[in-house]
Amino acid sequence: MATIHPFKAVRPTKDKASLVASRSYESYSKKEREARLKYNPYCFLHIINPGYKYHREVSGENRFKLVRNRYLEFREDHIFIQDETPSFYIYKQKTRKHTFCGILGGASAEDYKNNVIKKHEATIQSREELFMEYLKTVGFNTEPVLLTYPDNNLIDNIVNEVTSTDAEYEFTTTDRVTHYLWKLSDPEKISAVQEEFGNMGDVYIADGHHRSASSYLLAENLKKENPGHTGREAYNFFMSFFIPESNLKIYEFNRMIKGLNGLSKEDFLIKLDEWYRIENRGSELYLPSKKHHFTMYLDGEFYSLYLRKTIYDFTDSLSTLDTQLLYKTVLDPILGIKDLRNDDRIAYGCGKNNVVEMKSLIDKGKYTVGFGMLPVTMEEIKKIADEGLQMPPKSTYIDPKLRSGITIYEF
Repeated sequence: MATIHPFKAVRPTKDKASLVASRSYESYSKKEREARLKYNPYCFLHIINPGYKYHREVSGENRFKLVRNRYLEFREDHIFIQDETPSFYIYKQKTRKHTFCGILGGASAEDYKNNVIKKHEATIQSREELFMEYLKTVGFNTEPVLLTYPDNNLIDNIVNEVTSTDAEYEFTTTDRVTHYLWKLSDPEKISAVQEEFGNMGDVYIADGHHRSASSYLLAENLKKENPGHTGREAYNFFMSFFIPESNLKIYEFNRMIKGLNGLSKEDFLIKLDEWYRIENRGSELYLPSKKHHFTMYLDGEFYSLYLRKTIYDFTDSLSTLDTQLLYKTVLDPILGIKDLRNDDRIAYGCGKNNVVEMKSLIDKGKYTVGFGMLPVTMEEIKKIADEGLQMPPKSTYIDPKLRSGITIYEF
């Protein structure tokens, strides 16, 4: 049974919500980031980039402490307020093509430990520990883990009832996404939501494996330091965005490679022919049409690659995943790329921006060959998580991407 916990969010005052909300730090270009820091004193970037105040880069423990200080300043200046009663928060994003809607609440660290919250990606221990130290120092979290659950009519009905009223926040950002936030504080509705999650079984991490792992480490760490630990403390939970499976949008990542591992173009194609039926599609854009079918761009031309299934063994759900299949048949044996995380010959492009950008980068000589595929499905993600397996890195790009600073979880 899955646990969802209401919390007292710290959040911006209504008049400043649109000014505070920010994308993830890495998603901004340097010029964009500098402009926001210079012209918007309320932007959440001032908190997570505290060195800007002193015109210098700050790292490590000093940065963590300064993040804490900037956050406290926002609270002292009443840019942030805290709700008086524990609540869930209904958050909706409306883009030109999609609408995403889910519940912000606390997920249980014990559920993570007991695999009620299921994972499909490996995490790096050093990153887990670093982010745990960050959380412990700053005392808050503003980046929800994206958790997905089976569609549920009762929860949908409650969400629809709440969202039929006026929103606490409604604002549109420069990327033409409209954001809405409602507070769900009615005790009966909170209990009904909790009961439904308790009955539905497992939930799955869609995005945020390192955040989940770090939050679990934090809970274990603070538990040991607290002789009066009860299990009800805020650190036993981590802020998550619970969204129905059907409401996720999953995109693929393309793979782009520098060089051909010492092979000529002709030798590379001959080695590739062992695994795939290859057809030259010319210079016009070409996209894959089904699973185990790839598009390849090389030397100004597109190729279709159809797997020769008679020589490839499908042994489990991971082996049927296209990102794993490409690794096992091309990236490792032919191109010599064994470490998908750290080999600087491979780069990843989000399929959300399609293969046009991949073609452009290869035409400019930044990469030699690129591969495109269809997105992973939710069913594939669940099967891999259920079997305790792990996807290759950059297997999925999942929307929605939430803004930082709209709701903050203190512990």
